[in-house]
Amino acid sequence: MPKKLIKRFMPKPETLQNHKHLQMFGKWLHKPNLWALNRRSAPAAFAVGLFVAWIPMPFQMVLAAALAIIFNCNIPIAVALVWITNPFTMPFMFYAAYLLGAKILNHPTQDFAFEATWQWVEASISTIGPPFLLGCLVLGTIFAIVGFFLIKTLWKYSILFKWIKRKN
Repeated sequence: MPKKLIKRFMPKPETLQNHKHLQMFGKWLHKPNLWALNRRSAPAAFAVGLFVAWIPMPFQMVLAAALAIIFNCNIPIAVALVWITNPFTMPFMFYAAYLLGAKILNHPTQDFAFEATWQWVEASISTIGPPFLLGCLVLGTIFAIVGFFLIKTLWKYSILFKWIKRKN
């Protein structure tokens, strides 16, 4: 793993501990593993961040931080990964989630035109809501599992290659 590269971009624990939205977690933020970058905290943080990235809700970063505290994994990685869903990627990701959920529930897909109004959200919740939410849950779980094992494997092989390099 490019541990030095990741550490260079990670914010200092003090910065995040004093962040106004994270202060609600209080003394829980003082566990050392929440800020450590090791073979246990990094894969779990990837799983948390990738899962939360698929949850369609505001303040995903706060949820990612809370789950990182619960699972005792690296907070900065978990919080940073929720930015996979951003205004550019969100339409594609959530449309894929809707299509997958509709396929799982055996619902016919419906054409819809997004409107940024509360009335549209209320009207759409009953029609496209269940397949969309199920698709988000399934894709979030798949991405979390794949991310966890991918990072765990990459970490293992990076250590193996360091040992081999050290022997030679």
